[in-house]
Amino acid sequence: MSQAKAFDEMSGLDGEIRAPYAEIARWLRDTPRELLYRKRQEAEMLFRRIGITFAVYGEGGDPERLIPFDLIPRIIARSEWEVLAGGLRQRVRALNLFLADIYAKQEILRAVKVPADLILGNELLRPEMKDFVPPGGIYTHICGIDVVRTGPEDFYVLEDNCRTPSGVSYMLENREAMLRLFPRLCARHRLAPISRYPEELLTTLKAAAPASCKGEPTVVILTPGPYNSAYYEHCFLADEMGVEVVEGADLFVQEKVVYMRTTAGPKRVDVIYRRIDDEYLDPEAFLPDSMLGVPGLMAAYRAGNVALANAPGCGIADDKAIYPYVPDMIRFYLNEEPLIGNVPTHLCEREEDRKYVLANLDKLVVKLTKGSGGYGMMVGPHATAEMREEFRKRIIANPGNYIAQPTLALSTVPTVAEQGVAPRHVDLRPFVLTSGEEIRIVPGGLTRVALREGSLVVNSSQGGGTKDTWVLDDALVEAVTAELGMGQAQANGRG
Repeated sequence: MSQAKAFDEMSGLDGEIRAPYAEIARWLRDTPRELLYRKRQEAEMLFRRIGITFAVYGEGGDPERLIPFDLIPRIIARSEWEVLAGGLRQRVRALNLFLADIYAKQEILRAVKVPADLILGNELLRPEMKDFVPPGGIYTHICGIDVVRTGPEDFYVLEDNCRTPSGVSYMLENREAMLRLFPRLCARHRLAPISRYPEELLTTLKAAAPASCKGEPTVVILTPGPYNSAYYEHCFLADEMGVEVVEGADLFVQEKVVYMRTTAGPKRVDVIYRRIDDEYLDPEAFLPDSMLGVPGLMAAYRAGNVALANAPGCGIADDKAIYPYVPDMIRFYLNEEPLIGNVPTHLCEREEDRKYVLANLDKLVVKLTKGSGGYGMMVGPHATAEMREEFRKRIIANPGNYIAQPTLALSTVPTVAEQGVAPRHVDLRPFVLTSGEEIRIVPGGLTRVALREGSLVVNSSQGGGTKDTWVLDDALVEAVTAELGMGQAQANGRG
């Protein structure tokens, strides 16, 4: 899996254009580079006019930035997507069962399928959730699973995001941009739609309403405010769903019921899609000096008067030190074999793993177990000797804070670069919605692309960009391939 030649999703292993990319390859061949660069400028102007930004603070300059958008879509055949989607549903079911178990009977610990010390001593385990079952028994209603591809049929889960996964607004806006910029190209491909995501998100949130809710549930999005890096997304989703986006000061708790302040007076709130970390949710339960949360919120939650999506304490399921055990969770709770594999992972707190990692820092990717956004990470083959030495010291000082994985040859897709169209590494974040027994996934997800040549870091905060992700029906792929083949045969005959 490591140090191999990257699989290119358009040209395949043998250099022959793969069927899903047949029409795109023809389009790229026939489209002048000047037009692509002009369209890229149009896309930037469009995103800037709409205000599609994310914020990076502490680096000087204007914190509001555009995420670079690449014009060439990433394409997945429907048959490939169905296999991937089946694995995602399986994984999210197991993660929810794991959370329900960890906060109750802890059977998986007694079965020694997950080391108890990784759970019981973990700061992400919230004692406030002990023996409490959220409405509907669902803990992670919205889950973003990061997936990488290394071959024609080889997909791996890179990490799970069970707390407050972001990026879905960019998935939706990327599609809108492509429809505006290249309407005929999109029409020829008859893309699997993703526009229903806000509707399905709202359905998921309403389904989470507690039993005490009478009538139509009132749903709000709780944001930390405009200084949060994903504030645009919070407002975008609220607008798309037709619900209010609120800050902590807009809510209050009275007799363990949550209310929203409105010009018409207090209005009861039934479901909160919270985009605030656990620590800041409620100063009476977590950080006492938090100004972002709502005093008494956890008491109202535990009283069954409001639902929180996602539930507090979900972080224990996406801790990178827990990630290696997800396949065992699938076997334990579902009695099934994992449909999507994990990346082999070394836990630095284990002495044998630590020795291996320290001896192979030039070959491995080292990550903070509780890191995100590409921060606290070192890609060994691309790191300087000084950086590797710095991480050696960090691992020795706090081994439990780090994991290491092989440097995967992530797949590449064609991308508009300064020198023309060139391959760049990508990953994929599909968004999985869970309510009761139903798990919904719109076809595709957010493709993130490492824009720098040779880079494996796709995070927007680290210079990465995004692409539209197209899922195409196999019948359409076959028809286009046949059409192109017939055209080529006729051209050869004329020649």
